[in-house]
Amino acid sequence: MQDSILRKLDALVERHQEVEQLISQPEIIADQDKFRELNKEYSRLQVLVDTYRDYKRASDDVAEMQMMLDGDDEDMKEMAEEELEPTRQREAQLEQELQILLLPHDEKDDCNCFLEIRAGTGGDEAALFAGELFRAYSKYVESKGWQLEIVSKSEGEVGGVKEIIAKMSGDGAYGFMKFESGGHRVQRVPETEAQGRVHTSACTVMVLPEIPPSKAPEINPADLRIDTFRASGAGGQHINKTDSAIRITHNPTGIVVECQDERSQHRNREKAMAVLVSRLAKLEEDKRRAEQDEVRNSILSSGDRSDRIRTYNFPQSRVTDHRINLTLYRLSEVMEGNLDLLLKPVIEEYQAEQLAEMARQGGL
Repeated sequence: MQDSILRKLDALVERHQEVEQLISQPEIIADQDKFRELNKEYSRLQVLVDTYRDYKRASDDVAEMQMMLDGDDEDMKEMAEEELEPTRQREAQLEQELQILLLPHDEKDDCNCFLEIRAGTGGDEAALFAGELFRAYSKYVESKGWQLEIVSKSEGEVGGVKEIIAKMSGDGAYGFMKFESGGHRVQRVPETEAQGRVHTSACTVMVLPEIPPSKAPEINPADLRIDTFRASGAGGQHINKTDSAIRITHNPTGIVVECQDERSQHRNREKAMAVLVSRLAKLEEDKRRAEQDEVRNSILSSGDRSDRIRTYNFPQSRVTDHRINLTLYRLSEVMEGNLDLLLKPVIEEYQAEQLAEMARQGGL
C-alpha cells in the first residue's frame, strides 16, 4: 500500500481517538446535534479502524511467512507455503476495502429518503407495474429492518398506483436507494391481452434524501400556497367529513406536494413540507452540477426520470440494468424484494469509478 494512504489512515486513527474523547465530554453530550454528528463520525471511523487493524495484521503475517520461506526450517517453510497465498489474498481484499472506506463520504448517504414512483407510458399496465415495484421496495425495506411510511398515494383504476410517495427510514437508506432514480421499463403480456402479445410500459422513480432541518434550504412563507381538501379513497367516514389533506404549492418553482395519508392536518402538512424541502434541495443540487458540468458520464447520471436505467422482462424472467450492462435471470427474486442483487453491483461499480478518478488525481 502507498505511503500516502498509510499516512492518511494513521491520521484517521488519531481522529477516531479524538472523537472518542469528545463524545464523553459533558458539554458535547449536552449539545444533542453535535453529539449525534460526532457519534455518526465515530461509527464510520470505527469500521475503518477495525479494517486497518485487520490489514496490518495480515500484512505482518505475510512478512513473517516470507521470512519463514527464507529460513532453514523445512516444517516452517511448508507451513508458510500453505498459508502465504490465502493470507496475501486476505491482505489484498482488506486493502481494497480500505480504499473504498477512504472515498469521500457523502453525508446525504446517511439520511432517510423519499421514494416517488409514477406510472408512465402504458396506461393501466404501467399503474399495475408501479404498484408491484412499490411492493418490491416495501419487501426490501422490511428485509433491511427499516420503516416505510406512505406520504401520498393515487390508485390506478384497475389496481396498482398512478403515483405514490413514501418515506424510507433506516440507517443509510438514501445511500442504498439513490441509484434507483430513473426510468424502469417492463415487458410482459398483460392479463387483458387476448393475443398473448408482449407489451412494453414504464414507470419512473425518484429517490430524494430527507434534508435535516439544520441544512434545509430557506423557504419564504410568502412563496407558498397551502390548500386543504378532503382526502379521497378508502378510509372510512372520517375521510369524507374532514378537510385534513394538504396541498402545498411552491410558487417560484411550481413544485406541488400533496399529503392525505394522516388524519391530522398538522401531520399531513409536516410530511408535505418535508417532501417539498427535499425536492427544493435536489433542484439546488442539480443547478450546482450543471454549473460545474460534473458527473455527466457517471453511473449516477443526472437522476432524471427520463433516464432508462432498468428493464424487467417477465416472459424471460430477466432483469437488466443498462448502466452497468448487468443481466440476471432472477426476476421473481427481485420482485420479492431481493433488490441487493441489483443494488450492490451498481454501488460497487460507482465505487470503482470513484477509486479510478481518485487514482488519476493522485489521491490514492
